[in-house]
Amino acid sequence: METEASILALAALAQSTRLEAFRLLVRHEPDGLPAGDISNHLAIPANTLSSHLGVLARAGLIKSERRSRSIIYRADLDQFRDLVLFLLKDCCGGRADLCEPLLAELAPCCP
Repeated sequence: METEASILALAALAQSTRLEAFRLLVRHEPDGLPAGDISNHLAIPANTLSSHLGVLARAGLIKSERRSRSIIYRADLDQFRDLVLFLLKDCCGGRADLCEPLLAELAPCCP
């Protein structure tokens, strides 16, 4: 991932409603959620949600697809993984022992 793309993604997630929307979509992978369900879960108006989803989509963190009359939104986990790897690749300075606590923290959720 390029620096500019990572800045765009981090900026998109640096707002509470967008962060909650993204986390909600991650929890509903791989099926995704229609915009109305996201709006209901987050208790925000549809027009406000639309704006937030647009920011997340432009940052490459979510995808949408039309199914009949609904638009289904999904988290782009590949893009998110790239962002996390971009942030963590140099964190240990070549010393794997420094990253072990982080990996141990992730292990229970990702068998």
